[in-house]
Amino acid sequence: MALRTRITDALKQAMKDKDAERLSTLRLINAAIKDKDIDARATGNDEGVSEAEVLAILGKMAKQRLESARAYEEGGRLDLAERERGEITIIEEYLPRQLNADETAAAVEAAIADISAESIRDMGKVIGALKAQYTGQMDFGKVGPMVKDRLS
Repeated sequence: MALRTRITDALKQAMKDKDAERLSTLRLINAAIKDKDIDARATGNDEGVSEAEVLAILGKMAKQRLESARAYEEGGRLDLAERERGEITIIEEYLPRQLNADETAAAVEAAIADISAESIRDMGKVIGALKAQYTGQMDFGKVGPMVKDRLS
């Protein structure tokens, strides 16, 4: 089932269940996807965003909420931090399973071997290949330095 369909169905179910927190989060997800659809149409893409782009949107939303939760905790606003963590849980239901450190390292090694990357100049190609295959499954902020270290 397409990710958009799953989100829409979950939104309808949250309305029926009168689950305000879940409904609010799903509406935020839907709004973010529709914003990207509008941007895509402005550039001539009438089909909207792809599944990979939807996964990237969800990953970005989860990361934003994690940063907000940390800020709220530092500020002593544990109630708001808990709300952010609840939203993260709901968003992560639609993301694929995150790769652990060993799986990420293996994926980096495989991508380097597939591309025959030899120097730091090939870093963009390696990251591009990883993004094409593992969007939403790994934190590319951590993968970048791994690739750089490996190619240096």
